[in-house]
Amino acid sequence: MWYVYLLESMAVGGERYIGVTADLKRRVAEHNAGKSSHTSKFLPWRIVTYVAFSNQAKAVSFERYLKSGSGHAFANKRLW
Repeated sequence: MWYVYLLESMAVGGERYIGVTADLKRRVAEHNAGKSSHTSKFLPWRIVTYVAFSNQAKAVSFERYLKSGSGHAFANKRLW
């Protein structure tokens, strides 16, 4: 399974992150351990939403959509 996940910083209000991974627990642990340069400044993180996909291509496509203009609007209305 592949997962698109939405994280929210518990320390800094309004800081959010969208990512994709095949191992959700490991990836969130890496974010909270400061191993990602994009998220290390806003520790700790919590999962707000995740969506599972059967293949990588669909997951990557959905992540890319969520990072687009209309995807941001969708996520703000339905996922955050």
